Amino acid sequence: MSPAETVEAVGARDRDAPQEWRPRRGALGRMLRSELALVFGRRRNVALLSGLAAVPLLLGLVLFVAQDTALAGQGPGFVGRVTGNGLFLVVASLFVCLPFLLPLTIGIVTGDAIAGEAAGGTLRYLLSLPVRRTRLLLVKAVAAVAFVGAAVLAIAVVALAAGAALFGLSDLTLLSGATIPVADGVVRMAGVVGYVALSLTGLVAVGLFFSTLTEVPVGAMAATVVTAVVSAVLDTLPQLAAIHPALLTHHWLDFAEFLRLQVDPAVLGQGLAVQAAWVAVFGSLAWSRFVTADVTS
Repeated sequence: MSPAETVEAVGARDRDAPQEWRPRRGALGRMLRSELALVFGRRRNVALLSGLAAVPLLLGLVLFVAQDTALAGQGPGFVGRVTGNGLFLVVASLFVCLPFLLPLTIGIVTGDAIAGEAAGGTLRYLLSLPVRRTRLLLVKAVAAVAFVGAAVLAIAVVALAAGAALFGLSDLTLLSGATIPVADGVVRMAGVVGYVALSLTGLVAVGLFFSTLTEVPVGAMAATVVTAVVSAVLDTLPQLAAIHPALLTHHWLDFAEFLRLQVDPAVLGQGLAVQAAWVAVFGSLAWSRFVTADVTS
């Protein structure tokens, strides 16, 4: 074979090579944009965001109507402070949504991420794209985290607007009794929102793992929510105090640290470290399962 024929043969072999081994520049970004459009465009997910955004509005209206009655001041401390300063509606709304509504949202979104594609018969075609399974799982995870962040942000933005309209915004009185300016209070609320969003990443990893185990999305959704509920129940048992710091939900309410005069980074860091551990463990399990699974549907 002549040198020219050899070069032509090598070129033909390269052109015929499987596309999955020839990553294209920008393919990952296009896939991420497509996944984000899919997640945020689903009517069910839009309904979830709308429902979560309605919680602070309903809570604010209830407190506004009841503020001059015998029910005023009742309930958890965060809720009781709302009528005095609308900034507290952000904290109260997140406090109300954290135990069940936000875990339910995470369960629905992450449970459907892989299992929904498998049930719909589209996962097989996704895996035929020139993107490795690891990248596909990463795209699914990023989209899920983005949706969770959007959900927390929607609650906070509506709460801030409703609190300002119904009760007004004033200098923020911290748990110690000290007062800080409104601008600093808004910054503290932004810290609360960021911490809550990051505190839910562990549950996102759990949901993605369950989603790789089944082709029934409802099963993965239920398992994710049950994990959060079981963690919260175990956290109430004093006999299990030794494992409380490692539980998924134990540090969720540590956002109250932003309402202290001096925010302790160690407390916040411990909570985020626990979430990072859950992400590492269940993210690895999800990756191991997904890259080795025999997808037939």
